[in-house]
Amino acid sequence: MAVIRDVMPAFQLFQPTTIDDAQKLLEQHRRDGWILAGGLDSFDWLKDRIKKPKAVIDLSAIEELRGIRATPDGIEIGAMTTLTEVVTNPIVKEKYGLLAQAAELVASPQIRNQGTLGGNVSQDARCWYYRAGWPCYRAGGNICYADTPVGRNREHAILYADRCVAVNPSDSAPALIALDAKFVLRTPRGERSVDAQDYFLGPDIDITRMNVLEPGDLLTAIRVPSTWAGAQFFFEKVRDRNVWDFALMNVASAMVVSGENIERVRIAVNAVAARPLRLQAVEDAVRGKPRNAVTGEMAGKVAVQGAVPLTFNAYKIPLMRNLVKRAISGVQEATWAS
Repeated sequence: MAVIRDVMPAFQLFQPTTIDDAQKLLEQHRRDGWILAGGLDSFDWLKDRIKKPKAVIDLSAIEELRGIRATPDGIEIGAMTTLTEVVTNPIVKEKYGLLAQAAELVASPQIRNQGTLGGNVSQDARCWYYRAGWPCYRAGGNICYADTPVGRNREHAILYADRCVAVNPSDSAPALIALDAKFVLRTPRGERSVDAQDYFLGPDIDITRMNVLEPGDLLTAIRVPSTWAGAQFFFEKVRDRNVWDFALMNVASAMVVSGENIERVRIAVNAVAARPLRLQAVEDAVRGKPRNAVTGEMAGKVAVQGAVPLTFNAYKIPLMRNLVKRAISGVQEATWAS
């Protein structure tokens, strides 16, 4: 007997060809509008009938949003640039290999061919309760189903959980934070730029959003300054399967070493909290110290201070401690080959 499924809810489809037109459509439709980038996350929401926008604004025809351009102080990457383009771009590989490493570990080659950098940093939480339409805090309810003694929370947060314990799923986000990137937004009030680490929101600020985009706003580009170009990079992603899978945890670092000592460093992790975290306490603790196993061990201990496990994810504390240790000490240091 055939299984009968509901059809995707009807919506108006708009396909603007300029950033100005797209932003005006978003401003017009506001909370009833839905931004369609690569579509990989969007179509899941729509097919499952969890999200029912009245208007979908497809960005695929806007050439201004594509491409990687050199600037006087680094590079600018259009939000609709595919992850494959990021991985294969010669400038990114040569000077900002950390981002190329992170982007290459997103999902599968087919998904990277379609998925965009802007979409990867802007995707919603992956908690199965939320994605299945359960009335949790993030969906407007008054309970977190994952944060219960019997909740399925193996992949969830160990830091900065406030009612919602779902984590941010992006692989490229911690790399962009480590590179001190800026996110460029087009808003009804004009263009503005925010630091990568400030683009993401935790539930303590707004439990219904993962980032600072408000109705009417559009992420147009990501600018990576030359500050960390050519630094020593480390990226590691731990997942259940070394094929298509979301991270149980990932870590990204950019470091400049003078002699044997760490002159300056930026390090970020993801899948430990509702937003990617820059580990400034770790940066402060290791600055000026030798890049070795002792410093790495100390950094790992600093990184997990305040971590509180849920019923089924206590493994994340030693995992985070060891990933940070490796990123700082250089053990199994990641390299990028052209």
